[in-house]
Amino acid sequence: MKPIRSFLFVPGNKASWIEKSVTAKADALILDLEDSVPPEQKVEARGIVQSKLAFLAERGQRTWVRINRSPHLYDFDDMMAVVSAEVEGIFISKPCGPEDVDTAASMLAEVEWRKGLPVGSTKIIPLLETARSLQFAYEIGLRERVPFLVGATAKNADVARALGTVWTPGGRETAYLKSRIVMAARAAGKLPIGGVWQQVHDLEGLRQSSLLDRELGMSGELSLHPSNVAILNEIYSPSPEQVAFYKGMIAALDQAQAQGRASCVYDGEHIDIAHVKTAREIIALAESFGG
Repeated sequence: MKPIRSFLFVPGNKASWIEKSVTAKADALILDLEDSVPPEQKVEARGIVQSKLAFLAERGQRTWVRINRSPHLYDFDDMMAVVSAEVEGIFISKPCGPEDVDTAASMLAEVEWRKGLPVGSTKIIPLLETARSLQFAYEIGLRERVPFLVGATAKNADVARALGTVWTPGGRETAYLKSRIVMAARAAGKLPIGGVWQQVHDLEGLRQSSLLDRELGMSGELSLHPSNVAILNEIYSPSPEQVAFYKGMIAALDQAQAQGRASCVYDGEHIDIAHVKTAREIIALAESFGG
């Protein structure tokens, strides 16, 4: 699955917001049926989301839906309403562990079968918001339907409550948590997603927080506001300067190898084939986003 730099949450009960969200140019939308929708509007929101999927698909917008939990399962009615060829997958909140992902996968298989969709085509992104799910991040990442692992935190939100952490602007309290998610995701062959920056109008704070997540190895972030998307897309894309640097690195090693050497000094640094392999991956990532 193509990497996603920016996931933008959009309340499922706001039809006009869903339509307008396309202009934010997020790599993917998360149409939310859960926390951002008042309880008395959840059925209405389900219908609104269902009615907007074709509109988004026609505009080439990658779309996911966050569904609700019922007392014992995930919401089957939500799944029946939104699972379709226009939806890449669903977000599930607060799984206790891999067994909850397995339950959601079995429910999806039934929905796909009933709708005549290929079984296994709908992906699952679990929001790791409980201490136990964070502990079993690698095992969750091994599930076939899971393409991304989310290690997102927000001030006074679910993860902070689960772990008893105290929020700081520098994010010291979540560095281990996020590094753990990065390692679990990469070990499972999946991509790690970070965020969430809750102070949505503090764009400089967002930039600094996102740079820290990127340095830890995150490949993208969840976002709560359209104004945040451009910054995320910038930070999680190789810059033109980086692309030029890595193209020069490849050329330098090619020249060294033509002279019978397996390494060389490039821009003051010793490089060999391992560095060039990294360079090729970064250039390919930039090209995947049109860079």
